Amino acid sequence: MKVLIKNAYIIDPSSSFHKKTMDVAIIEGLISDINSNIESANFDEVISGENICLSIGWVDGGVHYKDPGEEWLENLESLQNSALEGGITTVIGFPNTHPTVQSKESLSYFKNFSKYNLVQFLNLGAITKNCEGKDFTDMMDLHFSGAVGFSDGKSPIQSSDILLKTLQYLEPLGTLLVNKSEDKYLSMFGQMHEGITSTMLGLKGIPSAAEEIMIMRDLKLLEYSGIKSDKPLLHFSTISTEESVNLIREAKKKGLPVSCDIAAHQLAFTDESLLDFDTDLKVFPPFRSTGDIEALKAGLKDGTIDMIVSDHNPLDAEHKNVEFDIADFGVIGTQTLFSVVNTYSDLDLETIIDKIATNPRKLFGLESLSIESGKVANLTVFQSDAEFEFLEVNIKSASKNSPFKGKVLKGKSLAVFNNGNYKILGK
Repeated sequence: MKVLIKNAYIIDPSSSFHKKTMDVAIIEGLISDINSNIESANFDEVISGENICLSIGWVDGGVHYKDPGEEWLENLESLQNSALEGGITTVIGFPNTHPTVQSKESLSYFKNFSKYNLVQFLNLGAITKNCEGKDFTDMMDLHFSGAVGFSDGKSPIQSSDILLKTLQYLEPLGTLLVNKSEDKYLSMFGQMHEGITSTMLGLKGIPSAAEEIMIMRDLKLLEYSGIKSDKPLLHFSTISTEESVNLIREAKKKGLPVSCDIAAHQLAFTDESLLDFDTDLKVFPPFRSTGDIEALKAGLKDGTIDMIVSDHNPLDAEHKNVEFDIADFGVIGTQTLFSVVNTYSDLDLETIIDKIATNPRKLFGLESLSIESGKVANLTVFQSDAEFEFLEVNIKSASKNSPFKGKVLKGKSLAVFNNGNYKILGK
């Protein structure tokens, strides 16, 4: 394996080549040389073109695995294809599989697949057995077996006692508690964001308060615990409202060890986008108002929001091609994570890479990467200005429930390097 990347604009603040255009040589999975002009004759493959960019490999920190248990919606092979097409080399999944990720054996399933493939599949271990919010799993065993954090995934922790004890338990391990902020009693039977549009459409709304009240509770419990940490311990998954951003911003100012993420698609649509009852726009949390989107963008820019995820949740026609009020929540997104953020976020490239590569690695305690000679080649090659129409025929996931079908997106991955191997995309 000898690959040369020509004239790549390097985006990596940890590298001495940050914001420089260089040739990068990769031999047997390692970055062997970075120079202004490397002769291409001795390489098996040369990647070249206009406006090529290079960063450390991207991370999708919020994916709903369907394998094991619902492989007809997505297996690891199709998820890998989707991730690679999106330039992603590491995927972190929620534990709500069948069986639940709550044992050393369930973690080994993903480890074994990752050993021989380009994408590394990592896991959040379940906090409670079967994510039911009742009895604790053996989190210590899961942590030392490879779980990179803990969550009940799509099942928010409703019990204050469970949440408080989990924070206290995880503090010495230095690992994240990832919680979905939802008061299920307030959001029950809701179909979309509560507002003028939901009233016009005759659909039960999901109030912003259902998210914000749980964030208030969790922050109060974290403060009550007295836990002090120089790294985040409590992470809020896929926040969506202006007040949520404000609450987390103030918590960070107080010095509370918190972090949060948003789903990329939240930047692209509002509740008014649902006027045609398109079930591919039925997501949770729901698309909110224009004001909420502007607050999310501001939170990304000022560092309140640490990470952007896809919230990839594959669903088939049986779950989506039905009446709106009985359709399931969820969209796919690994393949379009970067493109959507690059198209809709108003962020500069360095900040985008921070949210989908650097910060996720820090938050989940993954090995740090750097574009320097002698370092492991875990890399994404891309063009930030390449525009393309995202067509259903090009979707790599086994499920096709994307809200971006037919949309023109900006930014495309060209190649990925990881695990001693590489793939040129589009071939």
